[in-house]
Amino acid sequence: MVARFGSTSADIDRLFRALADATRRDIVARLLSSEPASVSELAARYDMSFAAVQKHVAVLEEAGLVSKQAQGRTRLVRGNPERLAHARTLLLQLEQLWIDRFSQLDAILAAPRPPQDPPQDTPPAPTQEPPCPSPTSSPTRRR
Repeated sequence: MVARFGSTSADIDRLFRALADATRRDIVARLLSSEPASVSELAARYDMSFAAVQKHVAVLEEAGLVSKQAQGRTRLVRGNPERLAHARTLLLQLEQLWIDRFSQLDAILAAPRPPQDPPQDTPPAPTQEPPCPSPTSSPTRRR
């Protein structure tokens, strides 16, 4: 299966969701630093079931971080360094975006402020007295 991955929001989410798990990151690191391995060989390295490792590999494959290739009855899993490089590029772009935003904020805060007009002597606002009670609401006395 040949899959093409772009930079749509769904592709980016899938990529970083796959990398969010420590086991999956370890699988990618192992595959990028060594020869391709079967799912059985990968499963032997982890304290989890074969099915659990197989699910992790499926998530990584869906994100394009690994690919499987049939070799006889065995399916070899190999890392995809280009896809990992794409993740790095996306993180660098995000970092640059925030660096630019903080630089703009620094420039705004460092800019000289225009002088403010001194406060003018203005008389204090008159205070309002509470309203007088209405004659109908006051208690009446009978004699």
